Amino acid sequence: MPKRHFLRGLRDGFPIGLGYFAVSFGLGISCRAANLTAFQGFLLSFLNNASAGEYGGITIIASDSGFLMAAMMLVVNARYMLMSCALSQHLSPDTPLIFRLIIGYDLTDELFGIAISQPGYLNVWYYIGAMCAAMPCWSAGTVIGVLLGNLMPVWAVSGFSVMLFGMFIAIIVPMGKRDRVVLGCIIVSFLLGWLASVLP
Repeated sequence: MPKRHFLRGLRDGFPIGLGYFAVSFGLGISCRAANLTAFQGFLLSFLNNASAGEYGGITIIASDSGFLMAAMMLVVNARYMLMSCALSQHLSPDTPLIFRLIIGYDLTDELFGIAISQPGYLNVWYYIGAMCAAMPCWSAGTVIGVLLGNLMPVWAVSGFSVMLFGMFIAIIVPMGKRDRVVLGCIIVSFLLGWLASVLP
């Protein structure tokens, strides 16, 4: 029975892994720009499975801001605390602590989405299968981005460095088209972001 759930999770996690590979390739380019090695990029992606948090961390490393990284990572990744509370309600009460820790280690937006949509209690082997499909792609994409970033021309490196922002735009635009309230929130967020960049 665990094998069946694991394989189903692997199947559902594979498309997520392909998306992770593309986005983390852009993160690898950012790692290269911050003078991180391929191994350091791999380690960063393996230990931090959050695109916005990781990009913020790379930016802080590049600016040599050291201790600020921990505070920034906590703020940027705070949403995962809410997602883990919601997901814990979908775990059977007798789920062992080790499985809860494994799920907590790789709780991402996309894995949360497929996990929360499962009927009844979440089967932990399903989640672990999805993790096993997605996680290696995230780390491998970063490593390949660092390595190929050394071979690519400057104009291509600049283009790939904005890939993360493209991913977020691809997430919000369809929702903004369907819902005027979401569109209003997007516009206000963009305006506030722009104001924060120009006001003293």
